Amino acid sequence: MKEQPETRAVILGEYIVQQKATVRAAAEWFGVSKSTVHKDVSERLEQVQPELYAQVKEILEQNKQERHIRGGLATKRKYALRKQQEEGEVSHK
Repeated sequence: MKEQPETRAVILGEYIVQQKATVRAAAEWFGVSKSTVHKDVSERLEQVQPELYAQVKEILEQNKQERHIRGGLATKRKYALRKQQEEGEVSHK
């Protein structure tokens, strides 16, 4: 995504609002760093489109409040997968 920073900020902001995406998800989708997404939507977007900035800020705040839940779910999946793999190894012997 080799666009002007202001244009990129608007595109990233629209994506975050439409998908209710996290900074990490937006960065992965557009192939840029999390730092770039964060700077674009928290600094540049406020100058270019204040209305969109307010919407993005609301979504990112919600994501921030929910991140501990996502982390817990990821850990739960990790250990469930590990247990499943260990049980598979035992039954193959």
